[in-house]
Amino acid sequence: MKALYLDCFAGISGNMFLGAMLQLGVPEAYLKKELEKLPMADEFALEVRDVERKGIQSLYVEVKLHPKEKHHHEEHHHVHRRMMDIREIIEKSSLNMAVKQQALAIFMEIAKAEGKVHGKPAEEVTFHEVGAVDSIVDIVGAAICLDYLEIERIFVSRLTVGSGWVNCAHGLLPVPAPAVAELLIGWQTERGTEEKELVTPTGAGIVQALGTYSENLPKGFVTECIGYGAGSHELNIPNVLRVYRGEYNGAVDSKLAVIEVNIDDMNPQIYGYLYEKLLAAGALDVWTTPIFMKKNRPAQMLSVLVDEEKQNACVAIIFAETTSIGLRIMPVAQRLEASRHIAKVETKYGVVNCKVSAWEGKICSVSPEYEDCKALAVEKQVPLKLIQQEAMKVIDERLG
Repeated sequence: MKALYLDCFAGISGNMFLGAMLQLGVPEAYLKKELEKLPMADEFALEVRDVERKGIQSLYVEVKLHPKEKHHHEEHHHVHRRMMDIREIIEKSSLNMAVKQQALAIFMEIAKAEGKVHGKPAEEVTFHEVGAVDSIVDIVGAAICLDYLEIERIFVSRLTVGSGWVNCAHGLLPVPAPAVAELLIGWQTERGTEEKELVTPTGAGIVQALGTYSENLPKGFVTECIGYGAGSHELNIPNVLRVYRGEYNGAVDSKLAVIEVNIDDMNPQIYGYLYEKLLAAGALDVWTTPIFMKKNRPAQMLSVLVDEEKQNACVAIIFAETTSIGLRIMPVAQRLEASRHIAKVETKYGVVNCKVSAWEGKICSVSPEYEDCKALAVEKQVPLKLIQQEAMKVIDERLG
């Protein structure tokens, strides 16, 4: 599958990500043409230029506000938009569905973090820096680039966040700013030596919504090319985001285990909630099996497939949320995965991502993504099975 590895030794921002993606092969003209599909495209222009950062040739991307917008920007400092406003902008655009979904996923991560910091529901959050035109362009642009390169997995290194203070709409705040700190919960971070904000809300949103942590290039990742996106600051280190583009064969580099626990005295309504919490905590899979325990009492055996890094978090959830007071942990000797890639198909209802899997060079499974089909079924007011059948028809014709 096509994948990226983000080497964030100098942090990450939206425009750094765009610069790297352009160096990796996204045509500048294509990106600009797609951004024109936004309803507020008349408010900005994209400027791309070659720069050097400590001897490294990189691309710097800047959003230039048009004169009337610039005056408004200077007068009011920032364009304030709520999450619902941003959702409307993206949904009203003529961008393809995959781009819309990915852009909204990034914005929702930021909205949830901002909402938690300020005590508001995500949809009611009023963005300041992130709601400004340049950040909308950065996030939508990121989704456009990922779609163009057909990227399916994004791996992210340890993030250098910087230190010191940053001037935000609410005044001086410590680095990382509260929303960024919230977005990076669970991620490997370090301050580094620079007294600057190196990870911005847009950069943290991309990482949280789309990334998977990997200390180094993951096992099975074969690099094809490398791109560098330049940041705005002059630092003692190269202020660039280094992005590796390549093929990832799906190799599993972590140690896996199955956590098992027998439960015979818990309200069954809790299981759905428990599944959600375990999967959100990083479980790779969760399932239950009907069993009989002592005294022929019907019960459920809860099984959780988890890697070594997430094991303790899942154990804590099981003890906190279930009635069990003991569990079993069994190492997994080997896990084999079919190679897979995502094929985007245009149906008469809209775009659907289809997962195509292969083993030893032969296709073994093709399946439309449920969430894509569900969203289209709701939007078009047609039965879900019709969306799935149409997607399968199109992908079958393509694959022969």
